[in-house]
Amino acid sequence: MASINNSDTLLILIVFFIFTVVFLHRRRRSLPITNWPFLGMTPDLLLNIHRIHDFATRILKLSDGTFMIKGPWLTNTDMLITSDPANIHHMLSKNFYNYPKGPEFRDIFEIFGDGIFNSDNELWEVHRKTTMAMFKHPEFLTLLETNIKNKVKKGLLPVLNFVSLNHQETDLQDIFQRFAFDVICVLLLDHDPESLSVDSPVVPCEKAFTDAEEALLLRHILPKFVWKLQKRFKLGKEKKLTEAWKVFDEFIYKCLDSKDEQTNEEDKRQFGLLTSLMIGFEGQRGTSGDERKFIKDTILNLMIAGRDTTSTALSWFFYLLAQNPSAEKKIRDEIMKHLGSRNWETFGVKELGKLSYLHGGICEALRLYPPVALEHKSPLAKDVLPSGHVVDEHSRIILSFYSMGRMEEIWGEDCMEFRPERWFSGRGGIKHEPSYKFTAFHAGPRTCLGKEMGFIQMKLVASAVIYHYRVELVEGQVCANDSIILQMKYGLKVRLYPIDMINQDS
Repeated sequence: MASINNSDTLLILIVFFIFTVVFLHRRRRSLPITNWPFLGMTPDLLLNIHRIHDFATRILKLSDGTFMIKGPWLTNTDMLITSDPANIHHMLSKNFYNYPKGPEFRDIFEIFGDGIFNSDNELWEVHRKTTMAMFKHPEFLTLLETNIKNKVKKGLLPVLNFVSLNHQETDLQDIFQRFAFDVICVLLLDHDPESLSVDSPVVPCEKAFTDAEEALLLRHILPKFVWKLQKRFKLGKEKKLTEAWKVFDEFIYKCLDSKDEQTNEEDKRQFGLLTSLMIGFEGQRGTSGDERKFIKDTILNLMIAGRDTTSTALSWFFYLLAQNPSAEKKIRDEIMKHLGSRNWETFGVKELGKLSYLHGGICEALRLYPPVALEHKSPLAKDVLPSGHVVDEHSRIILSFYSMGRMEEIWGEDCMEFRPERWFSGRGGIKHEPSYKFTAFHAGPRTCLGKEMGFIQMKLVASAVIYHYRVELVEGQVCANDSIILQMKYGLKVRLYPIDMINQDS
């Protein structure tokens, strides 16, 4: 065979170069986003704001999990968006102290004040230590279980019974939001706003969360000067955010005033979350120098975590379950097996841990629809991510947790399927995935302190609903809202059918 001479080698290299350029050009053109002169990629982002999480996922799938979104010229709004587990692990664990919340985060989430979500360094350590001590108190789980069961018995089941007997279409997401709001208020403030009842009363504070969270997502996309102007002149979603902020303050301060008037020495000796917070944070004044505002900020952060994450996860769980009746039956059979002849109310926290299929189903909902869909990061110092991207203190990085659950490279070719068995170990127990892969509860040192609390509430509520009812979707659009919390834009419209009546008919 004749040897290849230098001219042949050069020709092969030229052909290879041309092929590579054409391939990369076509690949780049296949991306559903354009870098426009002066405007950057902002026009495409705004056009797709109504489905921003799916839009970002599509881009990341075509970009090996990491992509630079270019903002308008001279606005310093470029964003590096990633769903790469190696990048997530690097920022949230390995190089944790180089990626604090920082001033940019605090500016966007100013409504959180000096709460744990906004805190860094010593203040974050104080928050974490105090909250962990509260959750690990010997009486905490008993208090949690008692309050959840009381609200299920006196609030949730009466409402579900009313709508089912009257064959009414109902919004299950709204019911779960009201339930979670009442429970967290009782736990934190020793006050039950009773938003969950048959007449569905309007409670401004309960509804203000959605308005605030929609505005916070938009702050990630718009140049800062734009949303700052909207805030100043009270326009658009910034107006709603300002109004929501005022509603939160009025509600929490009113509850604190009422608690101060009612508290006596005996109350102080009893375990309660609000009392524990006040003792744990005694003397803390935060950046404002106001101890009372610091407590208010702390409570608001915990309220957002308690109301939105569990209610959102439950909504998507029942949405997926209604589409997979075989999975619903397996969970109901599992519940009946462990209950035997006993009533649902006898279920305890320890028994919930035995419901493997229910656990797997909830994890699948959290994987596909993580309540906190994204995280915002900026490094303190220059760094190189595992993906090879160079970032510095001016970089804005978005971690797309929503996209991670939809990546075949992470979860396999069946990543879009609802498969509770995914969470079973080879020995039949519950399989645990690393937090940088399953990010529903964040990862690294900032892993959610309320993870166990959240699972207990979701399992108690889910088992109560499944034990008593079959949930059937009503025809209509179900999609994610354009918000930092992955709520359903149009709610979850369903009809409920009592299991006792179904069994009698069969």
